[in-house]
Amino acid sequence: MRTATISRKTSETSVDVTVNLDGTGAYAVSTGIGFFDHMLEQLSRHSLIDLTVKTVGDLHIDQHHTVEDTGLAIGEAVAKALGDKRGIRRYADALSPMDETLTRVAIDISGRPFLVWKTQFSQKRLGEMDTEMFEHWFHSFAQTAGVTLHVETLYGTNNHHIAEAAFKGLARALREAVEIDLRKADAIPSTKGTL
Repeated sequence: MRTATISRKTSETSVDVTVNLDGTGAYAVSTGIGFFDHMLEQLSRHSLIDLTVKTVGDLHIDQHHTVEDTGLAIGEAVAKALGDKRGIRRYADALSPMDETLTRVAIDISGRPFLVWKTQFSQKRLGEMDTEMFEHWFHSFAQTAGVTLHVETLYGTNNHHIAEAAFKGLARALREAVEIDLRKADAIPSTKGTL
């Protein structure tokens, strides 16, 4: 089983994350930010990665540390569970439609963290979540997961749909990228021999 547990403790947050890359999409998520919990549940359900997240953060200040540190911990857990990345498909992309919104997500589990974010919101908040924190979460995740990640909303007007399509698109791309390619299950998917 490709699993990992990460415990990240700072003076600002306490984050405990467990992932199972070969799961069924089971989740237990609690960050103190309802809309954020909803997005992480979508990530788990549609990637089939089992995800347990318990974050306690300094929400009396703002959401920045809670969202950032949760993204860092989830990314770190995914990277740890992947190990040497032997046999993975590595590359994947997904088109994620949600009613009037269409989002494209592409991922390369390259060991080279990078985020291209072409998504905008017309509202400052969704529920109690600051919309500017979505980009920051994806950036934090990409950094510690060691992935190149492109997220682009091709069109859409409903802010809830725009956010959810991004998380579901990541989920579908991640699901494919971490899968073992049975034709090359014993090989690192790089001509360098390492990722």
